[in-house]
Amino acid sequence: MSNDPYEILGVPRDADPDAIKKAYRRLARTLHPDVNPDPASQERFKDVTRAYEVLSDPDKRQQYDMGGDAFSGGFGAGAGAGFSFTDIMDAFFGGGGAAAQGRGPRQRVRRGQDALIHLEVSLAEAAFGTTRELKVDTAVLCPTCAGEGAAPGTHPVPCQTCHGRGETVQIQRSFLGEIRTMRPCAACRGFGQLIPEPCRECSGEGRVRSRRTLTVKIPAGVDDGTRVQLAEQGEVGPGGGPSCDLYVELHVAEHDVFVRRGRDLHCTVSLPMTAAALGASVILPTLESDLSPTEASDAGISSPPPAEVPLEIKAGTQSGAELVVPGQGVPSLRGGTRGDIVVRVVVETPTRLDDHQEALLRQLAELRGEEKPSGQVSQRKSVFNRLFGTR
Repeated sequence: MSNDPYEILGVPRDADPDAIKKAYRRLARTLHPDVNPDPASQERFKDVTRAYEVLSDPDKRQQYDMGGDAFSGGFGAGAGAGFSFTDIMDAFFGGGGAAAQGRGPRQRVRRGQDALIHLEVSLAEAAFGTTRELKVDTAVLCPTCAGEGAAPGTHPVPCQTCHGRGETVQIQRSFLGEIRTMRPCAACRGFGQLIPEPCRECSGEGRVRSRRTLTVKIPAGVDDGTRVQLAEQGEVGPGGGPSCDLYVELHVAEHDVFVRRGRDLHCTVSLPMTAAALGASVILPTLESDLSPTEASDAGISSPPPAEVPLEIKAGTQSGAELVVPGQGVPSLRGGTRGDIVVRVVVETPTRLDDHQEALLRQLAELRGEEKPSGQVSQRKSVFNRLFGTR
C-alpha cells in the first residue's frame, strides 16, 4: 500500500476537511476491528488512521504537503522569508489586517484509552498456560452512526459562529491599540462543527458501552502481576476514534501445597522422628494433577498427567533439611527446562508418650550415650575443643 495519506484515504490533494473526515468514516465503517476481525483489514485500518491523523491536523498536513511524498518533515529553506517585526505587531495589535493565529479546530475523533482488568488464575494455569474467556465492558464504535455522532441521514455542519475554525477572536482595546486573543468557540466547543441531530444511540459521542466476550491466551510460566496485552481491544476513542489496548493483569491464587519462588515450587513435609531416623518413602503431589484432561492436553502434557512423584528420604535426615525433586517445577516463560520441587523436612518430636514408650526412648538414649541417669543430655564439646583436642 502507498505511504501517501491522500491515496490511502482516496481523496484529492485539495480535499477540504469535510471530505477527508467523510473518507475516513467511510473506510472505518468497513475496516474497524469491532466490525471486521480480518487481520489484513485491521492492518489497513491502522494505515487509514495514521493517514487521517496527518490530514486532519492543519499543521501536520501543511508539513506533509511541503515535504512531498518523502515527507521529510521540514519546511524548506524559505519558510521564514519575509518575516518582520511588523508581522508581530499586526498579529497582536491588528495594525494592518493580519489576524491572530490560532491552532485550528479541536479534533473530534481521538484515540481511545488503554483498559486494564484483573484476572485470577490457579498456580497450575499460571505454570502451564491456559485459555480463558473474559467478559469486558468497554466503549465500542457506535453501530448506528459508525462513530460520526450524527443521526442516520444527517451529517455535522460547519459552525456559523466561528466559520469552522473552532476559535473566535476576542478584541481588547488599549492605549497601545487592539489586542486580539484566540479563544475556543463556545458554540461548537472548539470543534468547528455542530451536530444538528445527534445520534440517539450514542448521544453524539460516536461510541457506546458494550459488554463483549474476549478470548485471552495465557502463556506458560507467567507469574503474579504479569500483564497480557490484547492489542486494539481497549476503549474506542471519542468520535469513534481508534481503539487502544486492553491489558489483563494476572493474579495467581494461593496453592494448598506449593509456594512458588521463581521457577521452583516449595513445600513442607512433616516426618515422625522414627521415619527421619530410619528413612522413609514419601509421595508428593504434582502440579499437573490440578489440570483437567483438556487443560493438560492444551499444555502438551500426556493424558492423564502424573498425579504424584516419589521422594526417598534417607535415614538420619535432620529437621530443616531441603531435598530436591528436579524438573517438576514451573516452566520458564521463555521456554526451556522446568524448575524443581524443593521439599523442606520438618521432624516432629513426640509430645505425648505413655510409660512404655518413654522407657523405650530412655533405653535408646542410654544405648547411644545421650542420657545420664539424671536424665540430662550431656553437653557436646565446643568447636574449639573438637578442633584442638582440649577438654
